[in-house]
Amino acid sequence: MYGVSPQAYDRAITVFSPDGRLFQVEYAKEAVKRGATAIGITAKDGVALVAFKSIHSNLVITDSLRKIFEVDSHICVTASGLIADARRLVEVARVDSQRHRITYNEEPTVDTIARSVCDLMQVYTQYGGIRPFGVSLLIAGVDSDGPKLYEAEPSGAMTAYKADSIGIHKKEVDEILEKKFSEKMDVDDAIHLAVNALRSTQEEKLIAENMEISYVTTRTKKCVTLPDREVAKHLK
Repeated sequence: MYGVSPQAYDRAITVFSPDGRLFQVEYAKEAVKRGATAIGITAKDGVALVAFKSIHSNLVITDSLRKIFEVDSHICVTASGLIADARRLVEVARVDSQRHRITYNEEPTVDTIARSVCDLMQVYTQYGGIRPFGVSLLIAGVDSDGPKLYEAEPSGAMTAYKADSIGIHKKEVDEILEKKFSEKMDVDDAIHLAVNALRSTQEEKLIAENMEISYVTTRTKKCVTLPDREVAKHLK
């Protein structure tokens, strides 16, 4: 009887280990854990995304380090892990969103876009010769059902949250969110909670240049990304 060497479970994305694990997917999750922290919080009047950017040099133009992306006018996404992988997934989400508008003459729901992205991420765990996406996404937006927030994992798993974080300080931030999250808070309260959670867990000082804040409200259903001067006000 032919056996499979232990190294094969590490190399092959399509081979389960004897205890039912896909090591390449787990390694992709480790890449997410090394990424900068990002937070998403739903509120009674919208949803907010707050992301920290690691600036490794004073020579870097900070505007080139994007962590929050607009998928549609009412949906935005932040990521942690390999941001190059995130850009690819965002492009897929944008195309799917426009295809939905053309096909059905209506804006896509947040869960439709989240499911589309997760379906692609899941496909990349099934075939040899490819690797999983080394990134997790927080997909936030407002549709006819109200504010929505989903996490997309490298395995393709899709989970809805009231508040969630991804990245290196996920455990500590989630503990803060569980203690202080309230369904009565508005978008401003959600942004303040996310900023304070980052401030409590980040070793680097928070400044406008290494932060990104975006939100979508139920009133406008428009994704708004704050300029540095507005970010600085929230940091105060």
